Amino acid sequence: MAPPHNRRTPPAFDPTVPGLAARHVAREAVATLLGPARGLALEDALAQAGRGARLEPGEAALARAIATASFRRLGFIKAALAARLRDGVPKDRPHLLALLVTGAAQILDLAVADHAAVDLSVRLTKADPQLQHLAPLVNAVLRRIAREREAIRAQEGDPLTHNTPDWLAHRWRTTYGEAAAHRIAIAHLEGAAVDLTVPRDLETWADRLGGLRLDLGSIRLAEVRDSVAELPGYTEGAWWVQDAAAALPVRLLAPGPGERVADLCAAPGGKTAQIAAAGATVTAVDRSAARLERLGRNLERLGLSAEVVTADALELPEDAPFDAVLLDAPCSATGTIRRHPDVAWTKNETDVIRLAGLQRRLLDKAARLTRPGGRLVYCTCSLEPEEGGGQIADFLNRNPDFERIALTPERLAGHAELIDASGDLRTLPSHLAGGTGRAGGLDGFFASLLRRRG
Repeated sequence: MAPPHNRRTPPAFDPTVPGLAARHVAREAVATLLGPARGLALEDALAQAGRGARLEPGEAALARAIATASFRRLGFIKAALAARLRDGVPKDRPHLLALLVTGAAQILDLAVADHAAVDLSVRLTKADPQLQHLAPLVNAVLRRIAREREAIRAQEGDPLTHNTPDWLAHRWRTTYGEAAAHRIAIAHLEGAAVDLTVPRDLETWADRLGGLRLDLGSIRLAEVRDSVAELPGYTEGAWWVQDAAAALPVRLLAPGPGERVADLCAAPGGKTAQIAAAGATVTAVDRSAARLERLGRNLERLGLSAEVVTADALELPEDAPFDAVLLDAPCSATGTIRRHPDVAWTKNETDVIRLAGLQRRLLDKAARLTRPGGRLVYCTCSLEPEEGGGQIADFLNRNPDFERIALTPERLAGHAELIDASGDLRTLPSHLAGGTGRAGGLDGFFASLLRRRG
């Protein structure tokens, strides 16, 4: 005899329902980052949530788009939800909050049919034993969001005040001033372009790819409809994806043929590829074997070579110093928020302080690996002064045998706005204007070019 029907047993999750598996993966990834594992990157959370899901490329892209949209306007979305929930947004139930946020993000920010966003969110709620009783609530709130979409969008205010965590907004106001902080926050809502580094035949590849040749030396794609792996030149290794700002530190280092160069914290390898393409002999160091495996695959595709060393950079021997050293130090990554909006909501000031200590140790190590007369570039993809100019000021006080080589606009295609008062590189997400949306902008990068006196 069949067991009696249990009304509390949720219906089975059916991955064959179109779009449901993608939304499940997005919900799980967002819930992970809104819960205790806040330090995890969104890409890692998506990979973790997608294990076993076997998403088709289109479904994986949809999951990523939903999760990214959820974080890009998380402050705004949570405010809209709070206004329509009697008890406000659930602070201690990340899976419920993620259901509501991902559903609302689809309605407010993506070209997704309202009924699909609502109905599939309700299906996910019913399939969760802990949340099934809240399916009517999820249904009602998301349907209201859909009905009031235009009114909600009209209420979206200043992104610095309403869509930036308070600790970051305060820091950027203090460091860059009110107007610049607002421009940064606006740029974060616009997203990021796809930039390519092309070591040869830049004009030819700009024409073939229909991209814009930036005066900083990169190609910016107007639009990528398919995977970058489907674009001309990918298979033959003619280019690699690298934000225009991320390509600048190696251009400042200016490695030459025959030079021995160390790339510390090298993975995933864009800067290693630049150094190798310049003809230098490069030693790429990273403590993550998995990330170095990816670096090796990238170099193989590009037809480039490097000595790849899996090690903690702090433990490297110092008996054979290098002609030049690049240190792309681990950092809070607040300069990449337009590309990785989860960073704004998963990092905090404690991370900045903790990482600044590691950066200090790595910078001193990089100095000892640089020969007399050699060059050292320190860089981070952070907007925080403790991870940029503050590090260099302290470093020069500790290391009188090093000097800063102040940058000039000529080294940056005339872009004087990319040079700070000390002569270091400082790019902001709002820099490189000249287009709307993703046609403009740069990742926020800091880089200082140093020389060891010989």
